[in-house]
Amino acid sequence: VQLQASGGGLVQAGGSLRLSCTAPGRTFSMGWFRQAPGKEREFVAAIDRSGDNTYYADSVKGRFTISSDNAKSTVNLQMNSLKPEDTAVYYCAARRMPLATMTVSGYNYWGQGTLVTVSS
Repeated sequence: VQLQASGGGLVQAGGSLRLSCTAPGRTFSMGWFRQAPGKEREFVAAIDRSGDNTYYADSVKGRFTISSDNAKSTVNLQMNSLKPEDTAVYYCAARRMPLATMTVSGYNYWGQGTLVTVSS
């Protein structure tokens, strides 16, 4: 399964970006993770395969929204009120289970990553 992530870029603090990830052919529970330079990959948000339940890291709650379009096998991450500390490479991930998880090891497939840079 090849995941295609897009939507990264450079934005000023307080701005917004929307990331998208497509997993063609099947539906999965999906997650977004990020990795800043010198840091470990960390959980950002996830959504169950049904789309009924979403999960967020405390650091992004109230600012980021994850959504899915199962007909298109696409998951989106709307990021508002961005902060410089949100700067990282963002990765989408797919899991062959109906329920999402917040752990890196729980995902079976990974996208190539898209860079988000938030300037102060």
